[in-house]
Amino acid sequence: MTACGSAARAFAELVHRIPADAWERPGLGEWDVRALVGHASRSLTTVLTYLQTRAEREDVTSAAQYYRLVTPEALGIDPADVAERGRQAGRDLGADPAAAVDDLVAQTLEAAAAAGDPLISVIGGQGIRLRNYLPTRVFELVVHSLDIARALDLSFTPPPDALEEALVLAAQVAADGQGVPVLMALTGREPLPPSFSIV
Repeated sequence: MTACGSAARAFAELVHRIPADAWERPGLGEWDVRALVGHASRSLTTVLTYLQTRAEREDVTSAAQYYRLVTPEALGIDPADVAERGRQAGRDLGADPAAAVDDLVAQTLEAAAAAGDPLISVIGGQGIRLRNYLPTRVFELVVHSLDIARALDLSFTPPPDALEEALVLAAQVAADGQGVPVLMALTGREPLPPSFSIV
């Protein structure tokens, strides 16, 4: 939970630094900055949404397994729908996105702290413990905060605990089929292929 709080607060602080005239600049892929921030903010809104659910069984037992099982490809979700959800989330942030993100952070951290460790139902109806779901949100917040900073040439260093949790999860996901090229790259032996991604 500590890393989640660190990642969420760092994301909010970064959003406050976005220039007023930068929201329609290119963000990532087909998203502008507003849509990219909106997509990142879904890391918070999904926690709030899923905390209202309960699952009958634990289908997903780790954050790494979540990334293997609960993907758009595995669930048959059209990437265009994912892109549109990001754009809609950006619009939902309204006239003052930074204030909206602050509110989301406060609500999410308070709700998660009060929830304990329920067995929640996430996309696809998969059951997962909150403690295993939250690292996936840390990963998303850290990666997309870096995306935002890069798109706008802003300095940003993730909080150490959040960065460590994101890196550990990335290594765990990569170990399932892509561990060797990642290890070779991290030890300076071989470069990763162009456009390599673990997710």
